[in-house]
Amino acid sequence: MKFNKMVSSSRRKNRSRHFNAPSHIRRKIMSSPLSKELRQKYNVRSIPIRKDDEVQVVRGHYKGQQVGKVVQVYRKKFVVHVERIQREKANGATVHVGIHPSKVVVVKLKLDKDRKRILERKARSRQVADKGKHTEESIMETS
Repeated sequence: MKFNKMVSSSRRKNRSRHFNAPSHIRRKIMSSPLSKELRQKYNVRSIPIRKDDEVQVVRGHYKGQQVGKVVQVYRKKFVVHVERIQREKANGATVHVGIHPSKVVVVKLKLDKDRKRILERKARSRQVADKGKHTEESIMETS
């Protein structure tokens, strides 16, 4: 079901707008989910990824337990480069492998005042959304 008649549901237009998006919109597209601990702590599910965040790859060839720092957020290619995730080229040079931010989990955030403000704002909007929901306890109390 379509919620907003002003927004196209055409696959062609959506793909066009995704791949021709300007940098400030790409930042938002390149969001990563937070780990379970951080999700509990901040009451926020995902956040746009940033250079010094510590992440863990959860999908693909490089998935595993090791945690690496984000070295570069490459908005033009929609990828992030993580500290120890590299491969060797044919000429022997090592290069970082690009990983899409949705395929990593943020384990540690680099917090500054702007990032804290974003987290607080997202948590506040989440509380407002939970306000109208009924739980099993509240239903039992009314009946």
